[in-house]
Amino acid sequence: MLTRHPGNPILSHTDCPFPATTVFNAGVARVAGRYVMLFRNDHGRWGDACFDGTNLGLATSADGLRWTVHPRPVLDEESARAGLRHLYPARFGPGFIRRLYDPRITVVDGRALLCFAADTAHGICGVIAETEDFETYRFLSLSAPDNRNMVLFPERIGGEYVRLERPLPVYMRADPEAFPIWMSRSRDLGYWGRQQPVLGVDDIPYANSKIGPAAPPVRTRAGWLTPIHAVLKDETRRLHGWEARGWFKTYYAGLALLDLEDPSRVVGLMRTPLLTPKADYEIEGFRGSVIFPCGMIHDADTGEVRLYYGAADTAIALASGHVDDLIAACRPL
Repeated sequence: MLTRHPGNPILSHTDCPFPATTVFNAGVARVAGRYVMLFRNDHGRWGDACFDGTNLGLATSADGLRWTVHPRPVLDEESARAGLRHLYPARFGPGFIRRLYDPRITVVDGRALLCFAADTAHGICGVIAETEDFETYRFLSLSAPDNRNMVLFPERIGGEYVRLERPLPVYMRADPEAFPIWMSRSRDLGYWGRQQPVLGVDDIPYANSKIGPAAPPVRTRAGWLTPIHAVLKDETRRLHGWEARGWFKTYYAGLALLDLEDPSRVVGLMRTPLLTPKADYEIEGFRGSVIFPCGMIHDADTGEVRLYYGAADTAIALASGHVDDLIAACRPL
């Protein structure tokens, strides 16, 4: 149902005018007639899994295929610390933010909103920020640990902002990664509540380790078309990667359909992967055999759906299909 773009990968570290090694897991959106991408950049030495640091870079495009990377990163640990100090004065010291990564972009009521994960002194937290120019950011909220892979719906539902998220618990489960996708709501993007589980690993036939939100959902006539990531762990099969201890997880792109009025209700689910690692740029890299959807663009006039995804945690690729085919693939539970 999806066709890989022949020019894949569409963005890699060689396109960056600043130090970059792995460029992946980028949020993508159409804003004011142009495509905007915020990507994760782990910079260090090629082939070495120990990086010097992580930042977020910005790229723009007229057609969503050919990208221009801006001269310098737009968010790093220091600017994130400054943003949080503004939000929560005198609460967080210089070492509180240790890394930020995996951005997702959603435009809600004309506001460009960014979700990303932040490694903090207390664990992984989810951050929501707002921007007008994608160069400067106003921080709106910080989740409690441990939470990551947050994505916002592109419109308010029942007057509330809604997000999907993946808590990452460390207690009370034999496998702390095997946890459901949850949903929470907010009236102001600052205070979140009414949490409830949406979809679990046990619901996905091709996953045994973890699942989570991927690209922000898009509205269709049949429901919220919602990409997910799903992971199959097999320690008998060592995959390509830079990890010294080995890499044993295959990441797939999956697809769910959520009810338009009550997105906690799954009305359809694709029982097989939407996209499986098979191209060279998906198999070889920092972490091989990884596909991580991070941006979905739906053209309502043509029905085309573009899925932007991280490939092997190393580069950014694109695949496209038709919305009717994707909806039809999501069978009722």
